[in-house]
Amino acid sequence: MRRSLDFLYDSAAALAAFFLFALLVMVLLSILGRQLNFNVPGIDAYAGYMMAASGFLALAHTLKRGEHIRVTLVLSSLGAGVRRWLERWAMGAGALLAVLFAFYCVRLVWQSWAFHDISTSNDATPLWIPQLSMALGALVFAVAAVDEFFIEWNGRPQRADGEALRHE
Repeated sequence: MRRSLDFLYDSAAALAAFFLFALLVMVLLSILGRQLNFNVPGIDAYAGYMMAASGFLALAHTLKRGEHIRVTLVLSSLGAGVRRWLERWAMGAGALLAVLFAFYCVRLVWQSWAFHDISTSNDATPLWIPQLSMALGALVFAVAAVDEFFIEWNGRPQRADGEALRHE
């Protein structure tokens, strides 16, 4: 199961890297267009779609690598028992919020598809298409957040200095 989850997180990260590269291509194409006097309609909108896709698809991988911002000032001043319960509460609340976020992202995609929403820019892209990457990233992030919650609840492995391991 762990290998499958890690493969899911790594696949989402690879897809995020692909969209980041696609964003670079869009920006370079836009620059070239200005320099060589040609226009690619909707390129700014597509660059925005690529940026959103790369950001959302990288969320789970970033969480699993322990790279999300954490404020440890309060945690470091607490005893081990209180710290453990506070970590569990925080991971539980984070997992709940991630699941709710994923639910509403998927619902947004479905509504955009059902109502035939299109982009207001000149590309007139059906909005459910770029929103799919957001929903997929939010779903994978929700899986990772629930995974982290269960790892925390079952007793995250500790390092020799007493700090919890963040890199699985």
